[in-house]
Amino acid sequence: MAELGCYSPSFKKPSEVLRMRRKRARSEGPDRRTVDGLRPFSPGPLLNAPSRASGGGKRRNPFANIENTYNSPKKRALSHRDGHDGALDGRKTAAAVLDGKLSGKLGEERANAGTSFREELFNTEQQKQHEIKTPVSLSEDAGLFEEDLFEPERSAAVLKGPEAVCDVAPAEVCLEFPTDWSLKTRLLFTSPQSFSWAEHLKAQEEAQGLGSHCRAEFSSLPAHIQEPRGCVELRCGFHQCLQYWQHPSLPWLSLFPRIGAERKFSGKCVPWAQDTALQQSLMSDWSVSLTSLYSLLKARLCPYFYLCSYQFTVLFRAAGLSGAKGLSALLSPTTRGLREAMKAEGIEFSLPLLEETRKSRERSETEGEESVSSEHSENEEEDDEDDDDGGFSWLKEMGVQDKIKKPDAISIKLRKEHREVRLDHRPESVVLVEGSNTFTLLNFLINCKSLVAGAGSQAGLPPTLLAPTAFRGATLHTLKARAVNVKTRVRMGYQDVCSLEVTGPIMPHTLHALTQLLKPAQKGEFSVGLYTHEPTAVLNVPLSQTSEPQQLESVVQDLGRCGLQQSSIQQLATPSMLGKSALRQLHMRDYSYSWKS
Repeated sequence: MAELGCYSPSFKKPSEVLRMRRKRARSEGPDRRTVDGLRPFSPGPLLNAPSRASGGGKRRNPFANIENTYNSPKKRALSHRDGHDGALDGRKTAAAVLDGKLSGKLGEERANAGTSFREELFNTEQQKQHEIKTPVSLSEDAGLFEEDLFEPERSAAVLKGPEAVCDVAPAEVCLEFPTDWSLKTRLLFTSPQSFSWAEHLKAQEEAQGLGSHCRAEFSSLPAHIQEPRGCVELRCGFHQCLQYWQHPSLPWLSLFPRIGAERKFSGKCVPWAQDTALQQSLMSDWSVSLTSLYSLLKARLCPYFYLCSYQFTVLFRAAGLSGAKGLSALLSPTTRGLREAMKAEGIEFSLPLLEETRKSRERSETEGEESVSSEHSENEEEDDEDDDDGGFSWLKEMGVQDKIKKPDAISIKLRKEHREVRLDHRPESVVLVEGSNTFTLLNFLINCKSLVAGAGSQAGLPPTLLAPTAFRGATLHTLKARAVNVKTRVRMGYQDVCSLEVTGPIMPHTLHALTQLLKPAQKGEFSVGLYTHEPTAVLNVPLSQTSEPQQLESVVQDLGRCGLQQSSIQQLATPSMLGKSALRQLHMRDYSYSWKS
């Protein structure tokens, strides 16, 4: 290689480099084991002691357990015993705060150890500019500990980790959360308290829960339950909350959700797909069930129900719910063809989201200069006149109207309706039907041929009807519930978290009843993640108040026989405030609600 002219005398083979590093480490002594600026073997802060300044260093073990590393609470107080006698008392004090063992002698220990602890902190600040940034440890939080020593809630929240921030009680107490009219597919409750009371119900408890649901009987629970597993009323009430009524009922098919569920139906047995007589029989039975539901709704014996087709969802509500005086129905998403068909049947409806946008636009125009707004309105009128003429009136002024071919009436109509067509399948296409027009909508849905898919995996299958109370042809179903205990990783170790999962078509009254049940069972502390059926999120749109809202007491009295408890009726009677969004998270801390949408 020397003859080639590319040989370097300083070149060393890898094996020789490793041998020299081992030899250097032995010559420097056993205490010099880490390189300045490198992370130690265990996950934790850098070892900044002078005895650990240089030398060969081991890489960080990614599979190291938190209990046998430098960052463990048990070894934290013993990590810098050599050469740091003054700071030892301060670290014992901080470890006592983490373990929840801070006693009344904290003031004396702080007075003795605070000075040495603060001096050590200032000395190590000069070395941090040469180090690699590590996760926050006790040494980095020392300043926070000294400042917040007399704010136990804040210091405990920071030292425990981000999860502990929710432990601080909110400033404002919210005893109720807003009504969410969207359908949920899954609820995931989490709480530090166990959900074991919701498992393995006895046959007698299930029977009592079913009987209470059918008779609309609700047992009152105490404000605080010490032993939830031994409370029979709690277990029966939980099973009662999981009941709902559905039509049609096919055991081998999951009939919710219907929008975008073609894969769930593909490959399943559908004997009605090619049998016209069977399809007519299914639709006839379905029409009877839908008529029965509307009669119960009009008589205020059913608070609301859902109609879920493969294209859209309809929510029918009784008079008084969501601040409406009479019956109301929301239909979403819609298309221009469906809206034109409803107009042809004489159904009067409105587009609440578009009207809200138009009102806000008019409000902004009135706040501006009157001259600008008047000119804008005149221009709009001129544009309307031009649109009526096809937008080619300027050709007459030029004298070339006979040389240019004008578009036909169909093209002009499509151009005018372009803005309306853009609403199809969007949340802004939600349709609101009120009063006696809901009965016309009912007849329209029964006779609408496009309500049932003509081809595909859902061909010939009637829409799904969901209701909280019994109706003609309905089948009683139970939501699936499963309790699981898991361990979640927090900053200083692991924490036990208990979870309860509920799956199925979850209606608004079910969510409210479950939260009312979990409030005393979980001692006022739980969280829930809500998984929304997205096409139904827009059903929270507020209604147009055509008259003065009814008194809440009269609404609860009128709907007293609808099969729901009074607290649920009171919540459903309040006007919606979520708009076109839905609840995503719901938290209860110290018997107070907070939520995210």
